[in-house]
Amino acid sequence: MGRNILFITTDQMRFDAIGVNGQKIARTPAIDALARSGINYTRCHSQHVICMPARATMITGQYVSTHGVWTNGVPLPQDAPSVAQWLHDKKGYRTALIGKAHFEPFLDMKFQFYENRMASLNEYGPYRGFDHMELSAHGAVGPLHYARWLAAKHPEVIANFYPVLNPAMVQNSFGEGDTGAVQVKRNATPRALYHTDWVADRTIAYLNSLGDDVDWFVWMSFPDPHHPWDPPEEEMGRHNWKDLPIPAGYPGSLENIDEILSAKPHHWREWWTGERVTCFEAPPDFVPRDLTRDQLREIDARIHVKNELIDEAIARVMNTLGERGWDARTDVIFTTDHGEFQGDFGLLFKGPHHVTSLMQLPMIWRPAPRAGVAPASVSAPVGQVDLASTFCDIAGVAPAPWMEGRPLPRNAEEGAGRSSVFTEWDSQFGDLSISLRTLYRDGWIITRYDASSIYDGTEGELYDLKNDPQQWRNLWDEPAAAAIKADLLDDLRTRTPPQRAPRVAPYSSV
Repeated sequence: MGRNILFITTDQMRFDAIGVNGQKIARTPAIDALARSGINYTRCHSQHVICMPARATMITGQYVSTHGVWTNGVPLPQDAPSVAQWLHDKKGYRTALIGKAHFEPFLDMKFQFYENRMASLNEYGPYRGFDHMELSAHGAVGPLHYARWLAAKHPEVIANFYPVLNPAMVQNSFGEGDTGAVQVKRNATPRALYHTDWVADRTIAYLNSLGDDVDWFVWMSFPDPHHPWDPPEEEMGRHNWKDLPIPAGYPGSLENIDEILSAKPHHWREWWTGERVTCFEAPPDFVPRDLTRDQLREIDARIHVKNELIDEAIARVMNTLGERGWDARTDVIFTTDHGEFQGDFGLLFKGPHHVTSLMQLPMIWRPAPRAGVAPASVSAPVGQVDLASTFCDIAGVAPAPWMEGRPLPRNAEEGAGRSSVFTEWDSQFGDLSISLRTLYRDGWIITRYDASSIYDGTEGELYDLKNDPQQWRNLWDEPAAAAIKADLLDDLRTRTPPQRAPRVAPYSSV
């Protein structure tokens, strides 16, 4: 028998959301235990800071420019490679994905994509290399397995959730709660019916359907802590938002925010003031400048609750591994697709902004105990593009020729040859376009703005994380930083992957 692989992902989780990475409010003992007995990567960056491109990188092991999912709404091509298929074909792994996939657009009114047809057909795959799929998104309405299970078994709770897939409601902020904060809703759904526990329940059921001597690769994909912020209200007693501090990355006043954002490329401040919508991951009527400190604290409390529920769900699945006698031969990898502003710069959500709030990810690899890998903390830069090759390394199979990453280093010595990690962004909404290319190297972040509808290609951002960890001071135009800027730009040009041609077109549901 080989080594099993449990791949755990969350959605829109900050690096500092867990205890081992500095979290002081949310309690995450199960995730922290994985880090203490495994390898904690302290400089992992997403290759794209929104869902579909990042998830496509995870399954393909390719950069965004290669696999072609350059923004949300662009479906992963049907002929795209899959590490799950590779493990299945080369080593006979049983493969499953439980929870959020999002390789194809959710807003698919024509049901063009099999992800969105699967549950209505009472099917569970196989698809994209997974023998079995049971899918969930962020709410109770929609075509996926979780929503249809609620509709069939517990229709009384459907209206409790924020109507995330209702186009009429997504167009506005729809704030409830104590402060009227954006996308907050009191959710009377019992915890046992909420999608976090459902994902864990279905993962446990799938694992218990397998024989003891089967090698398996299971992707357990939680939709939380992504907005909307509507965890079960019965769990909100864990954290009283009135007792929480203001998020550490909040600059302290509107005047400070204005000064900080005014020194960045102009779309930062324009979105904050509501002059121009460039963040299409947020409701279009949302104006960040209107956020109050209390609203940020209430959202913070709800995110902490979501993260604690995820941790407790992971603990239940880890207990199942122990009960089945699988723990000693199971590798566990935990990460997320991208981050969340969560008050940094006075902002929420995510978008065309390459700062650590959105790029830096929790990444933990707990090797199978029988592998004899010593616990470590690794600061070498790594990325999601490395996951597919790492799965192959665990399975004892050569990486596929189409994989562009390398196996994650198991210690500081193995990480010594890694100097940088790359992130990219392209968006096009009507006549508005933005294009960013970013490199992290040696404690610096540099972002080149390519020519677009609002930039001429001379703009950019440069941050010295050692002296400015919050990235409040843009050094792009400072003469004292000219030499390091030139060096980093040369390195960025060298490391920018070629763009797939022709570009894959976004899907239109109308």
